[in-house]
Amino acid sequence: MGGTGDTGDTGGTSSRSVVVERRIAAGQGPLWEALTDLRGMEQVLSGVTRVDVLTEGVFGVGTRWRETRRMFGKEATEEMWVTACEAPERYVVEAESHGTHYISEWVLRPDGPSATTVRMTFTAAPSGGVTRLLAKLLGGVGARAVSKAVAKDLDDVASAVEGRGR
Repeated sequence: MGGTGDTGDTGGTSSRSVVVERRIAAGQGPLWEALTDLRGMEQVLSGVTRVDVLTEGVFGVGTRWRETRRMFGKEATEEMWVTACEAPERYVVEAESHGTHYISEWVLRPDGPSATTVRMTFTAAPSGGVTRLLAKLLGGVGARAVSKAVAKDLDDVASAVEGRGR
């Protein structure tokens, strides 16, 4: 299992980041497919209860969906969209909610012949001057909860893909 970290303030803004990294015993291709298969996400990620894909076509820049997941003891639905996509190495997903702009960057780095290290960086920045929610979300306890949720997602993905291509 990889580590987590809080990069704190960046560039003089109030943005906060959480980083989670994990080595998964699967090639970059199968891992990319599992992470970008929006229609199969409910079966792979235990924290996700519903996904409504809003765009047609293959996963890439402009792909939009609504994702419902359980977090902080509540179910919440957020609309997300892909803003960068370099298959099978990296993609960026953004969302806007309650005055906060969220950015999730996924990087898949080959790590030997049949393993990939996945690094997810989750950044939150106030978009409407609301910083209290941001402070709650990524302050001590919130940052640990976000790290734990991302680590669980990566565990779920690992369980789904490890051993598939052997």
